[in-house]
Amino acid sequence: MSLVQWNPFREMDELLSRIQRGNGRTSAGALEAWAPVVDIAESTKEYTVRAELPGVKKDDVKIQVQNGLLTLSGERKSEREDKDEKYHRVERSYGAYSRSFVLPDDVLQDKITADGNEGVITVHLPKTDIKKNAAVQVKVQ
Repeated sequence: MSLVQWNPFREMDELLSRIQRGNGRTSAGALEAWAPVVDIAESTKEYTVRAELPGVKKDDVKIQVQNGLLTLSGERKSEREDKDEKYHRVERSYGAYSRSFVLPDDVLQDKITADGNEGVITVHLPKTDIKKNAAVQVKVQ
């Protein structure tokens, strides 16, 4: 038998992780708000944001860029239609969602595109060669 040191923040970290993953349920089983999980990557030409949205049609995803903020939003509707079925467990989350991300200064906001395939929405954020707000060395005369 080994002793494990108690970490008072571990439970809070686990709860926050579940909520961020979209499986946020309280200990009583109540469903918390959900948000799609994302991967953000960078190459030499662009940034990409990939959001998992299983069960959401790509036409039902709203992607907006405003004031340097990229927002993905929409709603995943419940598929329960059969009134004769009795559900013993429901773990999938439904309802409205929204995720927002601050865009880097080198993104060409008017050239952003998106595509969807197999429940994953990919947002392409092309980069500009011009570095905005770059530091400039000024000589004192």
